[in-house]
Amino acid sequence: MPELTDRVGEVVEAGTTSCIAQCYELYEAPPLGSLVRTGDIYGIVSHAATTGLEPGRHPIARGKDAASEEAVYKDNPQLNKLFRSEFGVLVVGHRSGEKICQYLPPGTARIHGFVYRCPAEEVKTFSRSLNFLNMMINAELPVSAEELIAAALRGMSAVQDDPHQFLIAAGKELAVLLSGQYPRLRAIAGRLS
Repeated sequence: MPELTDRVGEVVEAGTTSCIAQCYELYEAPPLGSLVRTGDIYGIVSHAATTGLEPGRHPIARGKDAASEEAVYKDNPQLNKLFRSEFGVLVVGHRSGEKICQYLPPGTARIHGFVYRCPAEEVKTFSRSLNFLNMMINAELPVSAEELIAAALRGMSAVQDDPHQFLIAAGKELAVLLSGQYPRLRAIAGRLS
């Protein structure tokens, strides 16, 4: 179970294949491709955005005379209350008892469910199987699937005992899943370094 310090936001929109989480702190979304968990549902961070709270109202430039970007926020403390940072999560599995299943869960994430960054050991456990890659390849995403898969694999490889061997295994799995789609496979492989 992650510690409270690993909590990065909460679910504000939920669906069968994805959810949106709002960050507690402005600009503090987990990195693209990170493995996160809400309840028993696992997902990959698929995109992030910072927007105004009021639809249609755009920010105005405030830093003409500021010494730094930080000074803009210091001189305008209300800005932290006028914007929100959100991130999208592609659902790639769930926990059923003690078993991790890399297919869609029977239900959706809960609205206001806390979202946690998965610690290294949980990422290692989840990535023992690469079945989640098929969902990522076929998902409708706001970023290219190739970019997201490469980001996820880079992050997961960083916590492995043998990162190189993990990436080789992932490459073999992708070669099977993307047979006949050499440009996509090459695009992913070119982003793994």
